[in-house]
Amino acid sequence: MDLELLADGRDTARVRVAVDAMGGDHAPEEVVRGSLDWAAKHPDVEILLVGDEQRIQPFVDGVLPAHVRIVHASESVAMEEQPAAAVRRKRDASINVCMRLVREGEADAVVTAGHTGAGVASAIVHLGRLRGVDRPALAVQMLTDRGPFVLLDIGATTDSTGLNLSQYARMGTIFASRVLGVADPTVALLSIGEEGGKGEARVQQATALLADSGLHFIGNVEGRDLPHHPADVVVCDASIGNVTIKFFEGLSSLIFDMLREEFRRPPLGPLGYLFMRPGLARIRRRFDYERLGGAPLLGVKGTVLITHGRAKRRMIGFAVEVGAAAARARIPERIAEALSPAPTATTAAADQAEGAAAP
Repeated sequence: MDLELLADGRDTARVRVAVDAMGGDHAPEEVVRGSLDWAAKHPDVEILLVGDEQRIQPFVDGVLPAHVRIVHASESVAMEEQPAAAVRRKRDASINVCMRLVREGEADAVVTAGHTGAGVASAIVHLGRLRGVDRPALAVQMLTDRGPFVLLDIGATTDSTGLNLSQYARMGTIFASRVLGVADPTVALLSIGEEGGKGEARVQQATALLADSGLHFIGNVEGRDLPHHPADVVVCDASIGNVTIKFFEGLSSLIFDMLREEFRRPPLGPLGYLFMRPGLARIRRRFDYERLGGAPLLGVKGTVLITHGRAKRRMIGFAVEVGAAAARARIPERIAEALSPAPTATTAAADQAEGAAAP
């Protein structure tokens, strides 16, 4: 999430972030060290390292800072496990403990590099879905030549229906407008063709629903359109979204690797690099996906940030920063407010009668 685009990014309210210390390919070492490195520079944010204390402690150099503490969890969910079953079976799994901390008001956000499916399942079980949301969605900001746009879903729910896609569009619009400050966000469906009749059945169903939704729906966009900011919010199924972002990440790495090889070629390569270095540094920073930290899970009653399973300490630090910023931005509350149905005369009369009857 691009912190510079947050509508209230200057909010400095003190928050508490529960970090799943056992989640990810490089846990617990990289998760613990990354969290502690970030915490050393941000004493205004309380960090709760959740996991097996005996496995966490070796990566703590000296005494923990006053604003960091370990919350013991005796179990964890491995990447190869079936997520929903593991979440139900392992009550004391670190991801479950993180979610309960948020539910019980002891933490304001969860950050995890663990199994995405387990994170989503645990959030649904322990936090619950917002009213009007059938399935949650992971949202990410994609870099383009005209500023980032919101892409969702990128991994929370596979096999989405047309109704799910239309709900993602509404949540993405709320996120873009109320959190990122985009005025009247445009919405598009990612499909195999721009024409309205093209695409699989769920895309066609979503098209019909979005056409009557009141959102600023502009129709379908193709994959080739994504680098050129086709809309403020682009919606797709999780499988398509996940493949899309990983392709972008792999392609950007390939391009920089090719440039590096060219600049090493004598005799003119090193000289060319001297002239190009400032511009390349700016471009590399723009394409540095680790700085985005991770993706907020939209549609659940709590702030949940899911980052890459292969994240190391640098990306973990950015993820914790994004988790703190997301908690301050009150993303679930804003989506819930926007999704709440407008009061009718009947509900207003009922509320008034209930108030009059109250002692």
